[in-house]
Amino acid sequence: MNIGVIAPLVIFLVAIFAIGLISSRKMESDKGFLQNYFLGGRELGGFVLAMTMVATYGSASSFLGGPGTAYTVGFGWVLLAMTQVVTGYFVLLILGKKFAILARKYNAVTMIDFLKVRYNSPAVAILSAIAIIIFLFSAMTAQWVGGGRLIESLTGLQYTSALFIFAISVLVYVVIGGFRAVAVTDAVQGAIMVIGTLILLVGVIIAGGGVPAIMQDLLNENPRLVTPFGADGSLTAAYVSSFWILVGVGVVALPQMAVRAMSYKNSRSMHRALVIGTIVTGFIMLNMHLIGIFARPVLPGIDVGDKVIPLLALEVLPPWLAGIVLAAPMAAIMSTVDSLLLLVSSAIVKDVYLNFIKPDAKEKTVKWLSFGVTGILGIIVFLLALQPPELLIFLNLFSFGGLEAAFIWPVVMGLYWKYGNKYGAIASMITGMVSYIALHYYNEAFGNLLGVHTVTFPIVFSFVAYIAFSLLIKKKEFLF
Repeated sequence: MNIGVIAPLVIFLVAIFAIGLISSRKMESDKGFLQNYFLGGRELGGFVLAMTMVATYGSASSFLGGPGTAYTVGFGWVLLAMTQVVTGYFVLLILGKKFAILARKYNAVTMIDFLKVRYNSPAVAILSAIAIIIFLFSAMTAQWVGGGRLIESLTGLQYTSALFIFAISVLVYVVIGGFRAVAVTDAVQGAIMVIGTLILLVGVIIAGGGVPAIMQDLLNENPRLVTPFGADGSLTAAYVSSFWILVGVGVVALPQMAVRAMSYKNSRSMHRALVIGTIVTGFIMLNMHLIGIFARPVLPGIDVGDKVIPLLALEVLPPWLAGIVLAAPMAAIMSTVDSLLLLVSSAIVKDVYLNFIKPDAKEKTVKWLSFGVTGILGIIVFLLALQPPELLIFLNLFSFGGLEAAFIWPVVMGLYWKYGNKYGAIASMITGMVSYIALHYYNEAFGNLLGVHTVTFPIVFSFVAYIAFSLLIKKKEFLF
């Protein structure tokens, strides 16, 4: 165990705990526990909003799985990853003012709150909660695995022990601080990501003898590594184009991103976040994925792609600097998993318990129930993460696709098409989820249908279902 590497990470975790404690003291306000714990009192400024979106989206798949896949596939995956640059821009542009205004009007704390009131339907709320719980467990498991593998690589501990340390670290500050702790620490973590990725990129370029030497090494090994089509030619034009739906436009439907579009302070904050978030996302994604492919000549033969970043940092940087740099993927993982924990917790406490079981529950009861549910969820995900997959990025992307297929049209059309109703929303969600899961298993067995990403057809099917059922079963219950 290298103390020089571990010390900066320990300092980072202590700082995160301190932020959680300070944030918990700020939760006592006239806006109530739910507004504060799950939305930070809707008081996020532009910089914090941008960084919390970047940090939430920049997860274990971006900082460990993404570079690991670039290491394996080549420059084609770097090109694929850069389609994510517009993520924050699309979320705030499409949802932006209208979503925040209506969320305040409906007193919505979660996306499910918004959908329940917009469609005046408990069935929509229940379906939404089911979708969030099913698909976000996959996403949370990916983050737990990433955190465990990172600590395992750094400390030499067994994976199970490393996973336990990570789980405790996250649970303590999420349970204590809620959304405000998540948002504030995301701002810190986002800054660490920017600095850490830049330092590591410079380090790997120097270790590889410069960019021309690295490129020549890649060409000598396999010329396909420097093409847009991947080392095995699997990245076809159809797949790359459709992948943009998953990590670009479709991200607007991810509940963990959408909730941030209802948490900002004012329009100026939202506009500032648009600019900052887009620039920072592009910078981080390009750096991380270039690091992955540039690492191949420097550290050949890594068997588990998700370990590329920690092993590379330990190889090309001094121990103390490696510890600081590796706080970046730790920051990315923690900031995503805390957001997902709160999202699933809010779906259970706010959208199921308070809506359908005990609407008149006292705030103290809700407070302790929220703490308890968040803790229990963390334990469940810890158990699921004990048997990790080879490349966790695909577990995370499975979650993304399922949530997008379920939510994109009920959210977007619910905002912009007044004829959309609960029948269209229910049909769209069921069609999206069922077709996505079925097509996922079909593609796993027989290869991608027509060469496009799994999410493509379910999004088309769910759109048709939304329009058809809204028009076929007309019922005026518009709230605009």
